[in-house]
Amino acid sequence: MQPFFAAISFLTIVRIPPAWCGDEQALGRSLSWFPVVGLLIGCVAAVFDGLLRTLFPGLLVPSALTIILLISISGGFHLDGLADTADAFMSSRSKERMLEIMKDSRCGPMGVLVIVALLLLKFAALASLGGDWRTPTIVLMPLAGRSALVLKTVSLNYVRDSGLVSLFQHGNRERHYGITLLLLGGGSLLAFGLKGFWVLFACLLVAWLFARYCRAKIGGLTGDTLGAACELLEVVPPLVVLLLMGTGGTV
Repeated sequence: MQPFFAAISFLTIVRIPPAWCGDEQALGRSLSWFPVVGLLIGCVAAVFDGLLRTLFPGLLVPSALTIILLISISGGFHLDGLADTADAFMSSRSKERMLEIMKDSRCGPMGVLVIVALLLLKFAALASLGGDWRTPTIVLMPLAGRSALVLKTVSLNYVRDSGLVSLFQHGNRERHYGITLLLLGGGSLLAFGLKGFWVLFACLLVAWLFARYCRAKIGGLTGDTLGAACELLEVVPPLVVLLLMGTGGTV
């Protein structure tokens, strides 16, 4: 179970005893557990949201606080990657310069704008969802986000000479990909029946498009682009469910 605990320690602020997590090899084998951790985060967020809805009228405050919980449980780790990626990709610089920008701990104007825009979109989408489909959508959001980490890792090469992400690229890529599809696809279908296929399709499409964009920009992936992918995929399930509702579909 060391890879499982290593995944929890790596992706969340939950403190796990070091002996439970093992060494770097255990962390490198933890990639398949990323969607499982996302599913656990989603369940916690859904329970939290349910409690908030018994305390506050409407959906605005529960939606805002649930999004804050999703940010806090990862320590803002992925939002930081999103900001660095935006600063680099929107700089219109060379590949080498973009990689340097990603290493800069400071957040530029493009990073701030993208974070604000994404959080507004996430809040608006979640605040628009009520009824029976709200809870399963919240569960799927972090599951989709952490699945994006796996999908990008198995489809792109790490572009830096060394780094923590390189640990995850030495395992069985087909196994990682299969487990991720099983969890994300199974979760979507269990949540929404056959309509869940559209959630899965949209998640895979966005992940594929962003992977192509990263390959065109820097030739592969970095830790920051993984964080960006996680944040982008989190907003896909609520948007797809809203589209199904808007077109008269039943969820």
